[in-house]
Amino acid sequence: MAGVSRSTASRVIAGYGAASATARDRVVAAAEQLGYAPDPAARALATGAGVRLVVAVAGATPTVLNDPYVDRVVRAAAEVCAHQEVGVALEWLPMHAPVRLRRLAEDRGVRGVLMVNTTELILESVPAALEGRAVSIGIGSRTVPSFDVDNGGAARTIVGHLHGSGRRRIAMISGPEWQPCTRRLVTAYREVMRAAGLPVRLVPGDFTAPGGQAAMLTILERWPDTDAVFASSDAMALGVLAALRRRGIDVPGDIAVAGFDDVPFAALSAPALTTASHPVEQIATAAARAVLDRVRVPPATAYPSELILRESA
Repeated sequence: MAGVSRSTASRVIAGYGAASATARDRVVAAAEQLGYAPDPAARALATGAGVRLVVAVAGATPTVLNDPYVDRVVRAAAEVCAHQEVGVALEWLPMHAPVRLRRLAEDRGVRGVLMVNTTELILESVPAALEGRAVSIGIGSRTVPSFDVDNGGAARTIVGHLHGSGRRRIAMISGPEWQPCTRRLVTAYREVMRAAGLPVRLVPGDFTAPGGQAAMLTILERWPDTDAVFASSDAMALGVLAALRRRGIDVPGDIAVAGFDDVPFAALSAPALTTASHPVEQIATAAARAVLDRVRVPPATAYPSELILRESA
């Protein structure tokens, strides 16, 4: 309609490149008459900027995507992406799948990758093409900045509170051993217990309510005199409360219970769950902004956790 080449029209619409004043006027007039507006997705693909942020969650199986924690990350990332007309895609990242990371790096539609449950092996597998376009919620590396809660500090505070309230036989239910966050929690628990001269009572868990129930039954069988339990996620802590309720064990009279995360249901449990805050939305928002805006950030950003005292401990 403007009577110019496609490349000239493109330069005028994009706002850069050579074009005569006459050609510009004709293109602008034609665009107004046609009601034409550039398509952000098409422009992003053409320039290689990408149209979606991939939230890649590492785990042994795709069931890791069912974790409510993942929902919170995706929702926060989606709010950030909406302002930049970028979509959000959720993907399972097998723990031994460097090929998948290479495919994401080669995909022109990918603006950036936000990795969750990141492990050392995954960090080693991040291709150079993703440098500057990948961030991690969890551990990071020289080329992949990390954003995470200070869960080690939270564990020290929680176990310290249990000890300060008179508990001396404190058991802990940990998370999956392959997750670095689990190792930090366990290390903090061991440090507090050893400093107080108390025995370490550690049972593995899986960050689920059924896992918390099973772990609590194991604790009662191994150490029936246990007077407090620290579950390293609220989901497991809620499972602990359910197991104790079925056994007729009073909380906190017989056994105090504390979790970590401060999920919405924590305040609604019976009794209400003592826990520590986990600013997931704040963490995911900062991580998404860093990767979308391509800004320089510190190699690691840690967010504090606050003790939330309720009835269970």
